[in-house]
Amino acid sequence: MAEHKSYEAKDIEVLEGLDAVRLRPGMYIGTTGQKGLHHLIWELVDNAIDEAANGYCDRIIVTLNPDGSATVEDNGRGIPVDIHPTLKISAVEVVYTKLHAGGKFNNENYAYSGGLHGVGASVVNALSKWLTVEVCRGGKKYAMRFETITKNGKVHGGVPVAPLAEVGKAVKSGTKVTFMPDNTIFETVEFDFETISKRLKELAFLNKGIEIDLIDDRLKGAIEATCVTYKYDGGIVDFVKYMNEGKNSLYPDPILIEGEKNGIKVSVAIQHTDVYTDNVFSYVNNIPTSEGGTHEVGLRSALTKVLNDWARKTGVLKEKDQNFVGDDFKEGLTAVLLVKMKSVQFEGQTKTKLGNPEAKPAVEAVVSDGLSDYFNTKNSKKTLGIILDKALGAAKVREAARKAKEITRQKNALDGASLVGKLASCTGKNYANNELFIVEGKSAGGTAKQARDRSFQAILPLRGKPLNAEKKRIDQVLLNEEIRTIITALNAGIGEDFNLENLKYHKVIILADADQDGAHIRAILLTFFYRYMRELITEGHVFIGMPPLYKVYKKDFEEYVYSDVELPAVLERAGKGYGIQRYKGLGEMSNDQLWDTTMDPKRRSLIQVSIEDATEAEKMITILMGDDIESRKQYISDNADFNKIDDFKATKKDD
Repeated sequence: MAEHKSYEAKDIEVLEGLDAVRLRPGMYIGTTGQKGLHHLIWELVDNAIDEAANGYCDRIIVTLNPDGSATVEDNGRGIPVDIHPTLKISAVEVVYTKLHAGGKFNNENYAYSGGLHGVGASVVNALSKWLTVEVCRGGKKYAMRFETITKNGKVHGGVPVAPLAEVGKAVKSGTKVTFMPDNTIFETVEFDFETISKRLKELAFLNKGIEIDLIDDRLKGAIEATCVTYKYDGGIVDFVKYMNEGKNSLYPDPILIEGEKNGIKVSVAIQHTDVYTDNVFSYVNNIPTSEGGTHEVGLRSALTKVLNDWARKTGVLKEKDQNFVGDDFKEGLTAVLLVKMKSVQFEGQTKTKLGNPEAKPAVEAVVSDGLSDYFNTKNSKKTLGIILDKALGAAKVREAARKAKEITRQKNALDGASLVGKLASCTGKNYANNELFIVEGKSAGGTAKQARDRSFQAILPLRGKPLNAEKKRIDQVLLNEEIRTIITALNAGIGEDFNLENLKYHKVIILADADQDGAHIRAILLTFFYRYMRELITEGHVFIGMPPLYKVYKKDFEEYVYSDVELPAVLERAGKGYGIQRYKGLGEMSNDQLWDTTMDPKRRSLIQVSIEDATEAEKMITILMGDDIESRKQYISDNADFNKIDDFKATKKDD
């Protein structure tokens, strides 16, 4: 029995103001890692974008300052500065110190808003060492500062240093916020320029004509700061063109459809290319909805209905022919769908799936009317013919793929013949604990089979390189023996038939050599998973195994090294008289070494594969795995280290 302790009203702790945010930051920003750190910038940028989306702002500036702080500035209306009638403090202080406070709840000040919960500004304040806000409004400039303080042994975040004060005159209006993230909260407080740049670029595409500047003023010794400016007068049409760079577009200009239904604004741009997969990127009030939702259902429904109607009208489909299915029109489709609406309901805390049922009929109505109007114009007939020809080809491929899948299912149902002699399965029946290592080569596969814990670890050696799924239709992909083996082993299907509930292994670990061939195999496998088993990645089941590059050893010292960057520090720890072994491939390791370094859950290092930015992931796969050789050459030229020299010679240091 637990020792009896007092538990009365006096024992109930009340967290004042922003203390709750500091105590449980993950509840508000998801994580205290780098993703959470950047979330602080997103919260402030979202506020500025809301001003822009509602017509009050046309320029946003994000600056990364030399001292590690960040600034977000806009030329919007400026936060109200008058005294709140109930709280008796300035509206600025309310916004930055009170949770669930803001002008976005009654839909009067903001018709459409991404920051729905009213916690953005106050959360940034709570998780910062200090924060300053400057407001230009009504010809005057105001300023206020907040700091994290320690009082009576307790830390309190976002405490006002003094009330809001008028500090000068102003010609224009707007809000400027500078904050220093608290290094006692975050694992890292270093902002990543590329991460911020990608998100700001996306926002510029989604908000036509808005200029967004990103300035990196942190570079020591630089003559001038690194600066990028994003502004797209074509909006989501430019976005689709950007996504289709490196692909062969089947018609020159994306089709743009815009309209409003029942207070819901809908914008969609679509264009087909000659690839075999589709990419629909959807947003609600500028927030990415990577898991789709009711708005995407409305889009698919409208495309299928309208294009089938036109296929009948033009004679592409005869009276006795069956209608095309939605996937036939989606093959090669790139689409950006942007919905703006009030009272948004997202499914889950991550805001990745739209749940509002009213979005489906609104999107369906706008797209149906817009697409019908477009195809009724004279200049659209060629484009219509191209789209319907693409659908005819897709329907044939769909039938071929159906037969290939059926053959695969029959083989699996008979005896799993495609796995005999390949998969070394595990004995555990609890799929949540099981792991599948996809291993490069027969030699490494043999070592892995000997090294593993067969109670929960299965090994699937690849006898050759799998097919590059980026360049082939699904029926061709299914004919590849290595791909079929992977599909059979995972037991979750492929494409629209993929079902995570049937997955036999909670972790799918790609284990390849740390060389060019190994990198290529990883890229091929990740491309296949991304194209045909995307949930496997988005739900966190795919990992990259990290075998060591070196072993440094001597009589009383042994340490494995996983990168060239780590090596000097390990050699220094080893001191004199060490030996060093270089691993060029997994097959060079003994069973025990492979277990100790790469397969033992207690000691191994795994990288979980995730998709932080769907549009950039799509762009990267197109560049690296697609047909555009020039784009690939340019990417390699920009990113590869051609000066790296393999100077590994000595295996022992005695002096």
